[in-house]
Amino acid sequence: MKENKLIIFVIIFFLVSLKLNAEIIILSKCDHKEDGFLKNEYILDLNELIMTRNYVYNEKTYQKYRITDLSVEKSNSYVRNIYEVDGKILTLKHGYPQFYTQILFEKNKQEIFIKAVLNDIESISKVSTCKQIEKFDKQS
Repeated sequence: MKENKLIIFVIIFFLVSLKLNAEIIILSKCDHKEDGFLKNEYILDLNELIMTRNYVYNEKTYQKYRITDLSVEKSNSYVRNIYEVDGKILTLKHGYPQFYTQILFEKNKQEIFIKAVLNDIESISKVSTCKQIEKFDKQS
């Protein structure tokens, strides 16, 4: 019994270590339907399963948010966990079980969507289009 567990562990470890390449996708120069940005980019690390968003508000958008929240910074960055299903990349659910949102990316597409679910009713809206997509294979 212990030998079987050990063999399974060794096989899994070997298979995981074979994957030495990791795909990184950078979507940059992204516009937004409502806000203005000097910089707006998304970095999707499909090996680490994280999305990093880096953005810098333009002055008009910065002042709009600064009026109601003094903690707003002009330059921001945040990280979210992601997962992949059928060629679509989603952030983990943000919110409550009855209502949550996710950022939705489709591989090789410039558009970024927001998926909102309220009581199992789903809606998807386009929030951004990126002018530049770069793919990298990270070697380890």
